[in-house]
Amino acid sequence: MTLRLEHVPGSAVTVFAGEALLLRYVYAPTTPANESPRPYAHPVNTLAGDTLTNFRPNDHPWHHALSFTLNQVSGANFWGGPTCRRDEGYKWRDDHGSQHHVAWTALEATGATAALSHSLEWKRLGETLFREERALQIAVAADPAAATWSLRWRSHLVNVSGRALTLGNPHSHGGMVGSHYNGLQFRGARELLDDHLDPTIKLVAEGGLEGVTAVHGAAARWMEWHGQLDGTLRRVCIRFENNAGPLTWFVRRNYPLAAFPLQAESDLVLAPGAELLADHTLTFQSPA
Repeated sequence: MTLRLEHVPGSAVTVFAGEALLLRYVYAPTTPANESPRPYAHPVNTLAGDTLTNFRPNDHPWHHALSFTLNQVSGANFWGGPTCRRDEGYKWRDDHGSQHHVAWTALEATGATAALSHSLEWKRLGETLFREERALQIAVAADPAAATWSLRWRSHLVNVSGRALTLGNPHSHGGMVGSHYNGLQFRGARELLDDHLDPTIKLVAEGGLEGVTAVHGAAARWMEWHGQLDGTLRRVCIRFENNAGPLTWFVRRNYPLAAFPLQAESDLVLAPGAELLADHTLTFQSPA
């Protein structure tokens, strides 16, 4: 299946497989400042056309479908929404950062693959904290019967602030046990994991783990969501894989959310010039 791109300069790139829309990557968002504006992918669809992501849900409007972000960076909130501090809990504060597109380094589709690569700057109050090189690689499986496509997301950040930066999340920095909100996050469509007493609708992970209690906070290389869509009733499997090896998974089921935390139990200090690398693959399968 041949991929093609539609680019609206200064706004978004849409990836199609034939006539099917796979994803729209909005690289110049217009989201509110208190949601920490950042590029995001929405919709993210199956090859059959079912939408898998949720953008600005009413419970957490700062959950922007599929996006990459950090939570707290030396007092700057790049996650969006209220900030959690150990002594005060969650409060709305004027501390939000934002990510800014600088330039495209690759924007092409060839056969069954496509590449979207660009450089970004992470800013707070005019100060640039990180420079990032981001690469999105999209590929459709050769066998049409597999109804599968994948997205590899790689982000390479460099601390360019000239000072040490401390990365934290509501668990490590705010005292909210288990709240490792940071990294690449996928906010799913509400119905994905609504099991209606169907045991085949579930989440599992490497090592035979099954269910939120077992998977959340566990160290594993991959996790899968086995779900079903309202309306079409089509089944879907979403596989989340960390290409560098096991990580501590963050997952919620009632409001479907998966995150690949870059730091979990403890704050992470990055010296000036230090690098941070995220390398993940998401695979979307919707068998007939």
